[in-house]
Amino acid sequence: MSSNFFQLVRNEQTKLYSQVATWIMLGILVVVVLGFALIVRTADGFVTNYDDATWKQDLQQENQDLAEYDATGTQILINNYRIENDLKPEGTTAWDFLYQSNFMTSVLSLLTIIVAGGIIANEFRWGTIKLLLIRPASRTKIFFAKYTSVLLFALTALIVLFIFSWLFGMLFFGLGGDGVMLQVKDGEVVETSVWVRIAQDYGLQLVKLVVWATFAFMISAALRNGALAIGTAIFLMFVGSSVVPFISDKAFGKYVLFSNLDLTQFTTGYKLIEDLTLTFSVVTIIVYYLIFLVIGWILFTKRDVAGH
Repeated sequence: MSSNFFQLVRNEQTKLYSQVATWIMLGILVVVVLGFALIVRTADGFVTNYDDATWKQDLQQENQDLAEYDATGTQILINNYRIENDLKPEGTTAWDFLYQSNFMTSVLSLLTIIVAGGIIANEFRWGTIKLLLIRPASRTKIFFAKYTSVLLFALTALIVLFIFSWLFGMLFFGLGGDGVMLQVKDGEVVETSVWVRIAQDYGLQLVKLVVWATFAFMISAALRNGALAIGTAIFLMFVGSSVVPFISDKAFGKYVLFSNLDLTQFTTGYKLIEDLTLTFSVVTIIVYYLIFLVIGWILFTKRDVAGH
């Protein structure tokens, strides 16, 4: 039974990677990483080189500038820690660029939504849905084989992002650094391994990626129009985060998915809603995730395709 499922997944992967559009999307991701590296390297204000004699004064001036708009004071705490412990900033290195590149998981979400939004709807558009459903495999197996294929694409794209961010980081900025990063935890500055911090934040961004992929997959199961499924998911992805500031003071604000989806808010200290906790956000995300998955499964397994 399991071999039958894995065969279905392999078939879905073959169909996915036989499409030129899939390789174009991965190519676009590489170009975006390269573009970001060039911007960081050449644009003023992205790369700061600190002089051995004046770096403490530079950080003090930076603190004065940050005090005007940094409500949490996270970077101010880190700068003060460096001054007090005589830890001169290294400037941008491959480590820093790799860490900064985790924000580009939003690009991964966009690409994964495109794949997830079309993987079922396209079967209707291409007229292959009946051929798919007359196979001996159950609809449930077909549903989860397609869903697994979407997640495998998301993981592949994440690996591509990680590898090329590392390569371009070494090319443009050099390895450098001592492998240690500073972060604020419970109001205190702590030193942590750069690999631990990178794995932590990439992992947290992966949660957001999986949720958006699942939502788009649910819409794909509900609609026969792949473009509409993709457009709906992309619209909500971009609009969702901008809605949070307007509902942050509302009683229901903390229960909205968009308020909880970015788990990096608990590692950076920039929480969207002050009384949110990591445990609450994780539980909320799991509930929404299961709702999306169950609705998608019900829609796919119960849909009548006889008239298609």
